[in-house]
Amino acid sequence: MPGTRVRRRTAHRERRRAARRHALLAVASAVVAIGATAGLIDAGHQDGRDTARPEPTPSPLLQPLPAIPTPTPTAPAPSASSARPAPAPSPSRTTARPSAAPEPPPSPSTTAAPAPRARLFRHPDSQVLDWVRAHPDDPRRPVIESRIAAQPAAVWFAAHNPGEIAGQVREVTRGAAAAGRIPVLVPYAIPDRDCGGASKGGAPDLAAYDAWIREFAEGLGAGAAIVILEPDAIALSDCLSASDRSARFASLARAGRTLRTANPRARVYFDGGHSGWHAPAKQAAALRAAGAATNGDGIFTNVANFHRTADERAYARRVLAALGGPPGLGAVVDTSRNGNGAPPAGQWCDPAGRALGQTPTTRTGEARIDAYLWVKLPGESDGCSGAAGSFTPEYAYALATG
Repeated sequence: MPGTRVRRRTAHRERRRAARRHALLAVASAVVAIGATAGLIDAGHQDGRDTARPEPTPSPLLQPLPAIPTPTPTAPAPSASSARPAPAPSPSRTTARPSAAPEPPPSPSTTAAPAPRARLFRHPDSQVLDWVRAHPDDPRRPVIESRIAAQPAAVWFAAHNPGEIAGQVREVTRGAAAAGRIPVLVPYAIPDRDCGGASKGGAPDLAAYDAWIREFAEGLGAGAAIVILEPDAIALSDCLSASDRSARFASLARAGRTLRTANPRARVYFDGGHSGWHAPAKQAAALRAAGAATNGDGIFTNVANFHRTADERAYARRVLAALGGPPGLGAVVDTSRNGNGAPPAGQWCDPAGRALGQTPTTRTGEARIDAYLWVKLPGESDGCSGAAGSFTPEYAYALATG
């Protein structure tokens, strides 16, 4: 039966062809599956990243508390001056504020003065730091430490101490240079200072003062520095006779010249009083007589006082405009205790209700205003809550929480 055999052979060939087709399809499917898997693995590791792992979310930035500044570390330095009494404001400083002409708009010559632009120095030896170290368990310590002791402040040199002053100034300027910061130095030894008030004292005469200033200048070094030359020496000079006032002004002019010659990077500021005291024209005339326009870099205002920063800026610009001199003359403002403005008239000695002001900086953003400084150290008494210049924690705490 040849026909039957032919049909069987044909059917057998068809079954083998079908089996081969199934095998080939299986192999092709396996290849496709392997290729797809390899493609997924490669896509998941492009550029070395694992796309299955979520990118980390950045932690939120914590903003510093505005009322409690972060402590500023300073390089250790030896003691500068054991006694640094700040001036006690006299009642004449809080006389009625004179009416003033509107502030003129700044001209091209009154653009920002070339003042130092760096962080200010906090000397590691001060009465407030001594108190903080000695009272670790006092409940007021954290506030006083963070809001006052951590802030850069001026270093006062109030003793007439020939033979010692150059070394004391040098200790401060070297410490500031090592820390990469700018010191604020206050020579305060003019004869008859404070008109015999709570901060009376100083050199015995102007010749002795001139020699003391020359020694002071020897310690300035070559780095940037700010010198607040004799608070009250000009604004509070009406108590002197005309001849004594003239002699004092001549001595201040020599002092400014001596300091700037010793260190051209030291900026020397002369006493400009404050916005609640003399009229700008009167203060400018006295400053001119004292050589501020030719032997200084500008004026300081509001030392040991309480007038608001905006008032002091306007006043300082009016004084500078009346003073004349080089266009680079600027002003620095003491903001250490002016957070709540001035107290009522007649309340000048450690008045209640005051508060810390703008923290110290050389970046004011204001034309002709070179810096906001803490010249009067907050918490050091005017002479009522304690001896003039002594640290009083009660007063410091009141200022820090005012």
